[in-house]
Amino acid sequence: MKKYWVALSAVCLLAVACGSNSNSEKPETTPPAAESHESAANDISKDPNYQKGLKLVAQNDCLTCHKVSGQSTGPSYEEVANKYTNDETTINMLAQKIIDGGSGHWGTVPMTAHPTLKPEDAKQMVKYVLLLGKK
Repeated sequence: MKKYWVALSAVCLLAVACGSNSNSEKPETTPPAAESHESAANDISKDPNYQKGLKLVAQNDCLTCHKVSGQSTGPSYEEVANKYTNDETTINMLAQKIIDGGSGHWGTVPMTAHPTLKPEDAKQMVKYVLLLGKK
């Protein structure tokens, strides 16, 4: 019986020690938060379009070529958001570009087509990206 309690205590201590690691990193599939956008007055992470779009971006191959900010193969999300207006026409146009792919708007490297992506998901991803522009 004593061995049982010692083993149970060790398991409990191990669970507490592993569960209290507040410095653990987020999974790599989650794009980094746009820190400049997370002030208390303008917390876009509470926006449903931000949350849904972020989830879709993380589930697809977007982060292979794009970052929230900074250099990568494709333009950063902030660059895209600052170039385009946040309206229905733009959302539809950019969503179709995600689905069709293409090149020439941001340089010579083509964007891979995503023909299996649902149009409503592509639009949601665009809404997320457009939220990342400078205010």
